[in-house]
Amino acid sequence: MIQQDLTTGSITSKLWLFALPLMLGNVLQQFYNLIDTWIVGKYIGSDALAAVGSSYSFMTFLISIIIGLCLGCSAFFSICIGQKNYDKLRNGIFLSFTMIGVISILLSIFSIGTLHPIIRLLQVPETIHNDMYTYLFYIILGLFGTFLYNYFANLLRGIGNSVIPLLFLGLAVLLNVILDLVFVVGFHLGIKGAAIATTISQYCSGIGLAICYYKSYSNLHFKKQDCAWRKETIVQILSLSGYTCLQQSVMNFGILLVQGIVNSFGASVMAAFAVAVKIDTIAYMPVQDFGNAFSTFVAQNYGAKKLHRIQEGIKKSLVSVTAFCFCISLTIFVFSKFFMGIFISSDQKEIIGIGVQYLRVEGSCYIGIGILFMLYGYYRAINRPQMSFILTILSLGTRVLLAYVLSRVSWIGVMGIWVAIPIGWLLADVYGIWYMVKRKNLP
Repeated sequence: MIQQDLTTGSITSKLWLFALPLMLGNVLQQFYNLIDTWIVGKYIGSDALAAVGSSYSFMTFLISIIIGLCLGCSAFFSICIGQKNYDKLRNGIFLSFTMIGVISILLSIFSIGTLHPIIRLLQVPETIHNDMYTYLFYIILGLFGTFLYNYFANLLRGIGNSVIPLLFLGLAVLLNVILDLVFVVGFHLGIKGAAIATTISQYCSGIGLAICYYKSYSNLHFKKQDCAWRKETIVQILSLSGYTCLQQSVMNFGILLVQGIVNSFGASVMAAFAVAVKIDTIAYMPVQDFGNAFSTFVAQNYGAKKLHRIQEGIKKSLVSVTAFCFCISLTIFVFSKFFMGIFISSDQKEIIGIGVQYLRVEGSCYIGIGILFMLYGYYRAINRPQMSFILTILSLGTRVLLAYVLSRVSWIGVMGIWVAIPIGWLLADVYGIWYMVKRKNLP
């Protein structure tokens, strides 16, 4: 098995070797999302596409809970690997798998039981209510499969293997596209077929990755003596997973609040924002993945008590993130009109112009979110996930408050929403770095 020991060897090359599969995985996921949307829109119709689109925010919220819990566990696994404390690691695997698995099942049962009220709460038009219910029902049935994939993916990444999760994600994406075509185009199952295809793919990737882990890492199988409810381990896992889960949920909630402010400016701004945000997210996604790789590096070395290596890693990672963000910022700034034109027809000049304005403001400031992702990963890795949560609150709180205040000033208008976002990043960066320097006991 390809496994990285990030406590020895070249810092920069090992970090990038570990980070690249994470980046490729996100590219695959985005590629699938585009194809899935295309298939639904082309072969089912506009109502089905609207139902899938309306489902997105709720689906993202549910999945973010699972991802947050699993991501927090990844830091715990990395710390144990750095400490070479395999007894604690096996106990942690038993406890975290049991707890998050039970949460996933309860979350699925609760969501299905309250699905009709939730759809009404989201103010979905009656014409797509049934389609949305059908789609979400089958997607929620796959939530445990989502847990299986994300749990074992984060477990493998935590112990230094980012390649195997990428391979299973690639297989899942390919299977999903094939099943979409079979169920939607071949069997004419409509939106139900699209949801079933996603659910089957999630279970196949989750179960497949679990089997691969089980066969490849026999030394990490928990035995009878590992199946104990040890308070110290439970507290550490709950702290890491709980705060990371809250962080993920707050991020999604903050985005919904910003969306509400955007909506108040009318259809053109809404359309421009919808497209520009997708371009924006794809642009800075690699530095988010690098931040997760950096977190694994710090956690392993924190466990191994190699504090000097962490300090060296911070400097070298900062150079990498700065160079990468500069290249991406320059690309987005120069080609923002071209990127908008991929999604919007050339005659929609107002929408393209608003989108270009957004992208150029954001694109000039990617270094801010690049550093913020490093800080999230750093504090999670040194067992202080509450700081990552505080930085998220500070960043999003500033963003929402300033967006609301500035956008109400007549001569600033919608530009106030765009400017508020990098200001939020900057304030969180300053506070996160200040806290790191102030607390001398930190690495």
